[in-house]
Amino acid sequence: MGIFSSVSNFFFDAGVMSWDVLLTLSNLVRRKRRIGHVTPEGHPGYGGYWPEFKPAQEGDSRCSCPALNAMANHGIIPRSGRNISFVELNHQIRTTYNFGPSFCSYVPHFAARILKKSYSNDTFDLEELDLHNGIEHDASLFRLDTALEPNQSTKHIPFIEELLAANTGKDQYGNDVLTTKDLSSILGKRRAVARATNSEFSLSFFHKVFGSANSSTLLTIFGGRVEDLRSIVLHERIPEGWESRVREPYGLTFTHFNKTVLAVEFGVRERDWAEAAQEAAARHRTASV
Repeated sequence: MGIFSSVSNFFFDAGVMSWDVLLTLSNLVRRKRRIGHVTPEGHPGYGGYWPEFKPAQEGDSRCSCPALNAMANHGIIPRSGRNISFVELNHQIRTTYNFGPSFCSYVPHFAARILKKSYSNDTFDLEELDLHNGIEHDASLFRLDTALEPNQSTKHIPFIEELLAANTGKDQYGNDVLTTKDLSSILGKRRAVARATNSEFSLSFFHKVFGSANSSTLLTIFGGRVEDLRSIVLHERIPEGWESRVREPYGLTFTHFNKTVLAVEFGVRERDWAEAAQEAAARHRTASV
């Protein structure tokens, strides 16, 4: 059964990536969606009108991903964050954030695979996605490492404020924006400091790239706009009037996305933050006494 599953996963992955290339090519020859019409008509958020925001209540399930938590807070997926269908998540991520259909198919399939569940028949709670070194990983931009804060739905406000304050760019409308270099820099700092302060720190190459991918959504889907990101990552709320900054008709594909991911990852320089890491380690030792 294990061999059959591995072979099946291989062909599924290969099929998704081939589909992704075709979608990327189609995006090159099709017109972009009009501003104000990125979210499909008939779906939550069309015209910038998002369902009512309600923060999580006691007993609700949340995870380390602000974008998924925001969907729950707006009722786009179950507000409780529980008993979520992998199939429904595929559909709702697509219409909410305009990720490509190949992307939206692969990610819930991958999550089901990691959680050892059936994509077609099972459901999950958001907190299950925080399986350490499965999907969740150390050196997050938004949260302390699992060894320091087991509840990964708990935001670490100083990290978020530091991230938002690290912007050096402006978009064509004069908005403050994070750039690729900004993200690479702050990721380098987070990895260096986490490595110095967390005795259980681990970050494989896969999770380094995975972390850069998570970070890169801030630049692609959200356009790096600090004002919008403050609402999403700090309050886990979709801003009024917001729509995805990706206007391609077939959404953000892996092929296109990976250009940003690799630019962010290859720009990370942990060694530039050696002094900051030493200072953080000293503070951590003092606080632990």
